[in-house]
Amino acid sequence: MSLTLSHFLSVGAILFALSVIGIFLNRKNIIVLLMAIELMLLAVNMNFVAFSHYLGDMHGQVFVFFILTVAAAESAIGLAILVLLFRAKSSISVEELNTLKG
Repeated sequence: MSLTLSHFLSVGAILFALSVIGIFLNRKNIIVLLMAIELMLLAVNMNFVAFSHYLGDMHGQVFVFFILTVAAAESAIGLAILVLLFRAKSSISVEELNTLKG
């Protein structure tokens, strides 16, 4: 038995659906929201790599590196903002963090 494109796309769709469910079910903890966003990006990356391998083209795999770079920067900046807000408010609950409202 060999793995086909549909196997990879199914796993990517399941990961993407789990991340969307994680975002909608948990709107209280910022760390879980950031993890759900990262899982969503990794599901998209898996689909890019699967299509790239299936089509025999390297453009999808190169695009994954750009997405991973943006995801790493987003995580670093998001966690830095989270640390600053935790120091100011002593909480990571989304409902209590209204200082970014402008």
